Amino acid sequence: MNENILGIVAGVLTSVSMIPQLVKVIREKNVKDISWIMILVLISGLSLWVWYGFLKNELPIILSNAFAVLVNIGLFVCYLLFRKS
Repeated sequence: MNENILGIVAGVLTSVSMIPQLVKVIREKNVKDISWIMILVLISGLSLWVWYGFLKNELPIILSNAFAVLVNIGLFVCYLLFRKS
């Protein structure tokens, strides 16, 4: 398999992996079982991947991880909105 295709497929799968969780949270408005610490650690790690992508000038790394950052920021915003006080 071509390494570029492998990288693109891996990036797409990683990027969309949290979308089902985000959709579920939005539908149910329930974040009881979600760890906000995990979300923040994930956002931090993905942001570092974006930075790494810029340093290496690798558009697939930048785009896939930037999209994943946005999805996880959306999940964190939902956590803040739907958590029980």
